[in-house]
Amino acid sequence: MASTNVFEEGDLVPNNHHVPISSSVSKLASLLYLVFPTEKGTYPVLFFNHGFMCRCDNYSQILYHIASHGFIVAAPQKSKIVLSPTKTIKELANIADWLPTGIPPKLPDNVYADFTKFGLAGHSKGGNETFALALGYGGVTLKLKISALIGIDPVAPPNFPLIKSTEPQILTYAPRSFDFGFPAGVIGTGLGSESKNCMIRIPCAPDGRNHETFFKECRPPCCYFVAKDYGHMDMLDGGGGPLGCMCKSGTGPKSLMRKGTAGIVVAFMKAYLEGHDFDLIAIVNDPNIAPITLDPVVYTPH
Repeated sequence: MASTNVFEEGDLVPNNHHVPISSSVSKLASLLYLVFPTEKGTYPVLFFNHGFMCRCDNYSQILYHIASHGFIVAAPQKSKIVLSPTKTIKELANIADWLPTGIPPKLPDNVYADFTKFGLAGHSKGGNETFALALGYGGVTLKLKISALIGIDPVAPPNFPLIKSTEPQILTYAPRSFDFGFPAGVIGTGLGSESKNCMIRIPCAPDGRNHETFFKECRPPCCYFVAKDYGHMDMLDGGGGPLGCMCKSGTGPKSLMRKGTAGIVVAFMKAYLEGHDFDLIAIVNDPNIAPITLDPVVYTPH
């Protein structure tokens, strides 16, 4: 039976910098959380978009895990709430376009970013924005070529007519409607669609707007993993950010959820940024090698 080490930290030792983002690049974010291997080498780049009211360093353990396997992770900190969704997507595109000049001066000597291998990832509302960015919402076109995208429990906003802050509405509810032109992956949570208790009745990742619908709209090649026993914020460090108290949480160790999430991201990005699909196929063929229960697992290569 095939195995994989992506659920454990890799052999590389990561470090981080908080990189200022000029207001000429973005008025939405003034800071980039940059996590990178310190060993000599050239590494693919992952652009990570945090969830609503979260901080990019709420994901530090996941981002360090990913970097330890040979990736440079660039995570902007959105410090302002912008009511115009079109403006949000355009500013995220501006930040992504700035990365080839903004990242290299902050990396150690002999550590290089390979922007020909560029992936997108995002969690929750940030996952929805990442899908919108990849789809060219608002007419944006990234200068960098996207090689792959993965959403971590992405959630689409509710559709209240005339309220722009509930956009971008990218879900069409038509199967395979997302025409990316590159592979897409979705990680979901089994408890995200459940309310926390009788006092907090609105789930953080409601049915019809959560991971299941996002995956149904992805065209092959695509893959889908659901962390059956965990909730919407369980992959974050500590208490799950400011909204952790609003979401139903699993009873298992959160450290395992972080390992599970990071390992899937590593396997997916290795497959589609580096052309090595051994780890991804190993997880698909035997989900029990993951530290968390994955059910369902779907892989559609064609």
